Amino acid sequence: MTAREVLAAVAARGWTLGVAESLTAGMVAAELATVPGASAVLRGGVVAYATDLKASLLGVDADLLAARGAVDPDVAGAMATGARSATGADVGLATTGVAGPDPQDGRAPGLVFVAVATPTTIEVRRCDLDGDRAAVRAGAVAAVLDLCAAVLGDAAA
Repeated sequence: MTAREVLAAVAARGWTLGVAESLTAGMVAAELATVPGASAVLRGGVVAYATDLKASLLGVDADLLAARGAVDPDVAGAMATGARSATGADVGLATTGVAGPDPQDGRAPGLVFVAVATPTTIEVRRCDLDGDRAAVRAGAVAAVLDLCAAVLGDAAA
């Protein structure tokens, strides 16, 4: 799903959207902001590239981060919830993972977790992405938008 379609789906519910990003470092918010009128839905985003910022800015449990590291499905879910809280949005999107080229905390390059939090659900998806750093980051953007579309599609059913 494109950024335009995600924004339209969020708007159709009368909701707003916030973003928490790690490996994508603002790419998701930037992609959403390319859509004319995005400001009616997009509240903002938090780039929490450093692990400690995931706790201090997004409310991710510091013990969880210490035990599992930043590249973890529960961390992704907590980041999405934190995006909702930090931006005052109804829907939170989150990305965390290893863009490469080197492993991080024992996690291979290309391992990405994306998450979507709504008022009623939190969904997390693991992605094993191929390619160089740029390809992994672009794949993470596409993956979180696709997951959002799936979650909002399920919410409509």
